[in-house]
Amino acid sequence: MKSTSPELTVIGGGAAGLMAAGLAAREGLSVTVLEKTAHTARKLGITGKGRCNVTNAASPREVVANIPGNGKFLYSAVTAFPPSAVMELFESLGVPLKVERGNRVFPVSDRAQDICEALRRFCGAGGVKLVHEKALDIMVSEGCVRGVRTASGTLPTPRILVATGGLSYPATGSDGDGYRMAKAVGHTVVPPRPSLVPLVAEGEDCGRMQGFALKNVGLRVEDGDGRKVYEDFGELLFTHFGLSGPTVLSASAHMRDFERNRYTVYIDLKPALDEETLDKRILRDFEKYKNRDFQNALTDLAGRSMIPVLVERSGIPPETKVNSVTKEQRRGLVRLFKSFPVRIAGARPVEEAIVTAGGVDVREVDPRSMESKLVKGLYFAGEVLDLDAYTGGFNLQIAWSTAYAAAMAAGKE
Repeated sequence: MKSTSPELTVIGGGAAGLMAAGLAAREGLSVTVLEKTAHTARKLGITGKGRCNVTNAASPREVVANIPGNGKFLYSAVTAFPPSAVMELFESLGVPLKVERGNRVFPVSDRAQDICEALRRFCGAGGVKLVHEKALDIMVSEGCVRGVRTASGTLPTPRILVATGGLSYPATGSDGDGYRMAKAVGHTVVPPRPSLVPLVAEGEDCGRMQGFALKNVGLRVEDGDGRKVYEDFGELLFTHFGLSGPTVLSASAHMRDFERNRYTVYIDLKPALDEETLDKRILRDFEKYKNRDFQNALTDLAGRSMIPVLVERSGIPPETKVNSVTKEQRRGLVRLFKSFPVRIAGARPVEEAIVTAGGVDVREVDPRSMESKLVKGLYFAGEVLDLDAYTGGFNLQIAWSTAYAAAMAAGKE
């Protein structure tokens, strides 16, 4: 590769990479971004169903609390570049923002592309050079970065930021390249695993209800010892393999050990009604359909595709006449509506996850600068690190804060 040697080379043109490139250029560094795909910020452009949950309007302490596992590692970085600073930057780049439920921050336009374009403008204004090349290896000598090797040759550079993302959504370019390069220079990589991912259920009941969506339902997750792991309210979807939808994706981030734990999801189909009120409601429906079979008396309470499963789970023979259902059977039906159980076998593959957990071990990275403790001039930012958060804009905040820390440290050097 024939090129003037940049003072910082960023590997990966995603959220963290573009943010770091723009910030470093603003600090006066000459910056080159190596992006192996034809377009930058491809994954960012599809986040939040195309709306882009930019960040969460929370305090640094609240952000850290929403990052399980290694959240404390990020305290310095999030304090230095908190959500308020992220919002201020994007608005200065011409993207008005709004705050929605749960302090989630979105562009007023509801267009993720507005965020992508703002980052591209930010880089362009700083003279960042974009090269569509795949980084093959990081060149290291005597414990210091010397350059990066591509198919076109070696690009000499004293500083490299690895911002290649994780393994989720591989079509956008996140295929684990960063893990391979980090390992090659001596870093430990915590095995990647899916987070914010649909769940695989045991048995065939979910498959029988495939495509049936529930709105305004309660969701509770318990581990094998019956301890509550997570609780939420909102939407979910039955699929051919199990469960998906917003509440399920959020719940999956709390279900972090499928190998040693057996989780059960309990769905409250009628969260607005307590058991006594629901029992009275069922009695009214039974009176309304008193001359029908039991299975035909649930049409006002449950979706058509769910009724056969509810009837089977209740243990009441479907042809039982409504006026023959006992009080105890009815009480059991109430409990089933308030706590419909789905045993979980595991998660879908990491390629289907919104976020990858695992990655470069943060114990080998300086939390203030994101610089490697093993190789001078090597930095990491974003999803390639062993950092992942719950839903609500916290994962992108990880990208922004780690990018800022790396860019500022590189600029000071």
